[in-house]
Amino acid sequence: MTQVLTISCKLKVSASQAVKPEATLSAFAQALNWVNQNTPEKVVNPVKLQSLCYRAIRTRFGLSSNLAQQVCRRLAAARKVAQQKNRPVKAFKGGFVTYDARIFSFREKDWTVSLTTVEGRERFELNVGHYQRGMLAGSHPKAATLIKRKDGSYFIQIGVEQDPPEPRDTTEAIGVDLGRRDIAHTSEGDHWNGQQLNQVRDHYSRLRAALQRKASKGTRSTLRRCRELLQRLSGRERRFQAWVNHRISKSIVARALATHSFIALEDLTGIRERTNQQRRSKTERRRSNSEAYGPLARGAFYQLRQFVQYKAARAGIQVVVVPPAYSSQTCHRCLWIGQREGKRFRCVNPACGWEGDADLNGANVIALLGVAVNRPRGPWLACQLQGYPSRQRRGALKPAPYR
Repeated sequence: MTQVLTISCKLKVSASQAVKPEATLSAFAQALNWVNQNTPEKVVNPVKLQSLCYRAIRTRFGLSSNLAQQVCRRLAAARKVAQQKNRPVKAFKGGFVTYDARIFSFREKDWTVSLTTVEGRERFELNVGHYQRGMLAGSHPKAATLIKRKDGSYFIQIGVEQDPPEPRDTTEAIGVDLGRRDIAHTSEGDHWNGQQLNQVRDHYSRLRAALQRKASKGTRSTLRRCRELLQRLSGRERRFQAWVNHRISKSIVARALATHSFIALEDLTGIRERTNQQRRSKTERRRSNSEAYGPLARGAFYQLRQFVQYKAARAGIQVVVVPPAYSSQTCHRCLWIGQREGKRFRCVNPACGWEGDADLNGANVIALLGVAVNRPRGPWLACQLQGYPSRQRRGALKPAPYR
C-alpha cells in the first residue's frame, strides 16, 4: 500500500514572476465558479464535465488544456463531497491550483519546480529546509498544489509517494483513551492533560466575543480595526491544536515502536451528534462544537487519529480502531460493568474490586478489544464471553452464576 505525504515548500517568487502565479490562481478560481454555476449540479463525473465545458474554460479563462481538465476534476470531487454531506458546493476563492505530472515537475539538482501558468511554463526556486530536502531527495512527485497564503507568500504542496514497511506481527497492544480532561491516556500510563488546551480555547473565545461586541457598537474605524484583529487571530487556535496533536501522536507512535506493540484507538465518529442530544452548559456546547475541537472531520479527535495513523504507517506499526461502547464503564480485569465518577473508576465485582484512574482503565479495555480484533486465529475475548448471559442489564459483561 502506497502512502502519500504532502511536503509544503515555500516558493521564491520574484517581482517579475509574481504576476504569473497570481493570474493563474485567479483564473482557476473563476473557472471553477463558472463551471459550477453553468452545469447541472448532479453531474459529478469529471469526463462528463469536461465534455460540457472544456472549450469554454480554455477560451474564457485562458487556461491550458491540462489546467482545464484539473478544473473539471476538482469540481467533480467537491460535488461528490457536497452530496455526501447533503449541502451545495460553496464558492471557490482564488487560493489554489492543482497540478499533475504533465504540468508540474520537480528538479533536485537545483531545487526548483516548473509550473504551467496562464502565461506559459515558469520555473520557481524552492526555499526549503533540511526536512523538506530529506523528504524530496530521490523522489519523483507526480502531483502538487499551488497555494497563496494570507500574507501573500506562495507555497507548493508536493505529494510524495512512499512505500511504508509492512506492519510488524505482534500481539501486544497500546490502548489510547481520548477525552477532554485528558486529551489522550494510554494503557502504558502516559497521559496528556487538556487543561492548557481548554484555557487557550476559552481565551480565544472570549477575545473573539469581545471584538465582535466592540465592532457592533463602535464607529466605522473601530469596525475596521476589529475586523483586522479578528483576521489576524483566525487560525491561531487551529494551529495550536494541530501542534498539540502532533506532539501526542509522535509520543504514542514512539512508545509503540519501543515496546513492539500495535496501537488501538476508539472510533468516535458521530460523537458530536450524540453528545448534542444531552443537556449541557453553554461552555460545554461551545467546546464540543467548535471547529478546533469538534470530534468529527476537521476536529481534534479526528485530527489526532489521522496523525497517529500516518505516523504509525511510516514506522511499520498497525493501528486498529475499536468501538468505544462501554469501554469507560467496563473493568479491564474482570470485564464487569463498574461505577465511574469523574476520574475515578471502581469495580463492583466482589472478587475483583479494582479501583483507580478511569481513563487508564478505559485505555486498558481498548487495548483488550484491540488484541481481540487483531488476533489472527479469532478473538479470544469472544470465546471467553460465550457463557455470559445475553440479557444482562445495560450490556454488562457479568459472568453467569455457576450451577
